[in-house]
Amino acid sequence: MDIARYKAILTERKRELDTRLHKIEEDFEQPRNPDDDDRAVERNNDEVLGELGEAGQKELAAIDAALGRIAAGTFGTCVKCGEPISEERLDVVPHTPFCKTCAATL
Repeated sequence: MDIARYKAILTERKRELDTRLHKIEEDFEQPRNPDDDDRAVERNNDEVLGELGEAGQKELAAIDAALGRIAAGTFGTCVKCGEPISEERLDVVPHTPFCKTCAATL
């Protein structure tokens, strides 16, 4: 398994998420439109941005945990059963802490 490749993928994804979350935060700090109709649209947009921000924060935490497993030398090993996580699974979800079998039981 090419741990350096997964570390690079995770680090790049973390950078992308940090940039996106920063932009979402900036959007929330923008002054609100005085027009009632426009404010209603902005509130709806804020809900979507909030959900995106929350999903981004969860993925960021999972990436940080995966980078921690790399540092600890346990990356690629299921945290639940201790079996290896397939490279095919890591290629799709590089921050996963679970093998396919254990993930299916969650």
